[in-house]
Amino acid sequence: MATPAVVTDDVHYTVVDIKKQRVRCNYCGKVITGRPRLQEHLGGIPPDVLPCLKVPEDVKVQMKKNVMERRKAKFLKSYKSCSLQKKKSSSNVPHKQKGNLVESSQPSLSRKRRHCTTIVSGIKKKDEKALSLVHPEQLNAHTTGEIEKKAEDKSSRQIQRCIGRFFFENGIDFSAANSPTFQEMIHSFVGRGSTLYKVPTCNDLKGWILQEELKALQEYVREVVHSWGSTGCSILLDGWIDGKGRNFINFVVDSPRGPIFMKSADVTDIIGDVVTMITLLSGVIEEVGVQNVVQIVSYTTLGSLSAVGKKLTEKYGTISWTICAAHCIGLILEKIGMMDPWIGVLDKAKDITKFIYTHETVLKLMTKHTSGVELVSSRRIRSLMPFLILERIESQKNNLKIMFTSLEWKSSALASTADGTHVTDLVTGVSSFWTEAQMLLKGSLPLIRALHLISGGDSKPQLGYIYETMDQVKETIKDEYEDEKTKYQPFWTIIDGIWNNKLHSPIHSAACILNPSLLYSSEDVNDDDEIKDGLSRCIEGMVKNKRARYLILLQLDDYLMAKGAFGEGVATDQRTKLSPVKWWSLYGGQCPELQSFSMRILSQTCTGASRYGLKRSLSEQLHMNGRNPVEQKQLTDLTFVHHNLWLQNAVSISNTDYRDIFLEEMDPMDEWVGGGDVERVSSLTKW
Repeated sequence: MATPAVVTDDVHYTVVDIKKQRVRCNYCGKVITGRPRLQEHLGGIPPDVLPCLKVPEDVKVQMKKNVMERRKAKFLKSYKSCSLQKKKSSSNVPHKQKGNLVESSQPSLSRKRRHCTTIVSGIKKKDEKALSLVHPEQLNAHTTGEIEKKAEDKSSRQIQRCIGRFFFENGIDFSAANSPTFQEMIHSFVGRGSTLYKVPTCNDLKGWILQEELKALQEYVREVVHSWGSTGCSILLDGWIDGKGRNFINFVVDSPRGPIFMKSADVTDIIGDVVTMITLLSGVIEEVGVQNVVQIVSYTTLGSLSAVGKKLTEKYGTISWTICAAHCIGLILEKIGMMDPWIGVLDKAKDITKFIYTHETVLKLMTKHTSGVELVSSRRIRSLMPFLILERIESQKNNLKIMFTSLEWKSSALASTADGTHVTDLVTGVSSFWTEAQMLLKGSLPLIRALHLISGGDSKPQLGYIYETMDQVKETIKDEYEDEKTKYQPFWTIIDGIWNNKLHSPIHSAACILNPSLLYSSEDVNDDDEIKDGLSRCIEGMVKNKRARYLILLQLDDYLMAKGAFGEGVATDQRTKLSPVKWWSLYGGQCPELQSFSMRILSQTCTGASRYGLKRSLSEQLHMNGRNPVEQKQLTDLTFVHHNLWLQNAVSISNTDYRDIFLEEMDPMDEWVGGGDVERVSSLTKW
């Protein structure tokens, strides 16, 4: 095994507050008090601090070693101090050596025995005299063993907490911990005879482990909340209707430090009541802090929420109400899918998948020819699904043609059926299906790629890029159709309609012009009346202090004209290399009021909580009646832990392909796999 790299602490942290000894981990951004706790954080050693999830393995190994050596040295120092005091107090007492044992007078032994009893725990009184006569090396071995035992106990608890986090994050029933197969799985990792690790029981999971994780996450949430004062935050509304027709909303607060789950509400009885919905949302805003909230991102334009948004922005003039950009792109795709001739193309694609997925023999044949690639996958944004399925079918064009011309297919009974003949003609015949599919994908895939981008595809807040993104989508579609207006214009019309009537907000205009990579690279930005008007309205609404507003408007001229530091070489060179927020933090100091205003806006998202894929079953259970207060409290804690672990550990969408965004479990009753009339349930179906 390679020796871990020896490193110095200064590369691992940034000092935040010298007086309070607060430092920030350079790997995950967590703020920690004191270097010892930083080492425990980097070494993943509980229980005083959460482990760093992004630290390199060699650093983690070295830090863990440092902490354990420090703890051991501290313990032995206490013991040596005890020995020195004894030696000093008995320096004039005669003694003689015999072998490896030290014989001394009883008074000295008594003094040493009394003091060491407070240091070395677990030693019985009857062993005290024998202990005092043991050679120091033997005593050191004894105390070292105790240190190792304590470390093993802590390690065991940490392992149990790791197992607990797996249960909590993935919503696994606690009773699974009592399953023989689960225990067998754990034993296969650590060894059945191991005494170092204890498999947590159901009671452990819902007891001390849940409470430990709750405390850890509450501390994490406090750190995130502390950051809102400088960056601001967005309240994301994540709404849905369950199978019983009940309406729910999860409230997620998003900021550069990360999203946190705040609470959920059953709004079934008030969703149509504007006044009551305003009361509910006002309570959420007050809890987060009016001064911290930059915008509320809604998940829909339907029902009463449009009216609620209008009233809320009147009540809180500093807060913007916006619609999730991902939802709006979904609306665009939905409208495209309803147009002629595209609706016919999607129907043909559905005929292909329904036929394949409702017959087990055909599905096996397809899997064989596509090397296991599935054609159908479900999405949280429903309107994405037809286009991504069509794209997957088109990517398997050659394999599907080979399949439907193979001897194995031709000799099957299904080949001669009406449906079999129809699908064979679509895939292999003179049908225009493939040409039509390619034409539709030219206009739809740019939108799907944009959806991937604004949902975190490049790991930075996208509010400052939504203008450019939508413009680029239109230009890409135009290029795909080789500037033939009759082909691209229908797509443009739908995009403009959704943008103008649902998506666009003054805060988008402000974010666009305050983004240096856009302002200085295009004259269109500063000359666009819509953008300038939006910026003015945003300043007027968000900045209530008249002097601050005056200074922002005064400083804005320096920024627009690239005066002072804004036009210096380094700032100019970094306009497109740094994120807009980072650029403002480094080069906007000459205009502090404008700097603060710009960073708060550019730190926000333009999409809602759908990209995080929060599971909704726990929230639905939480609002069911019939539990006693103890059970309700436990479920409330579990919901908080589950959602915040999920959000904390959510895999960045930047690590995914655009084809994999917004994936969810496939419903076996979905029309794309044949609905309820199936001979065989898809392999995608959960047991």
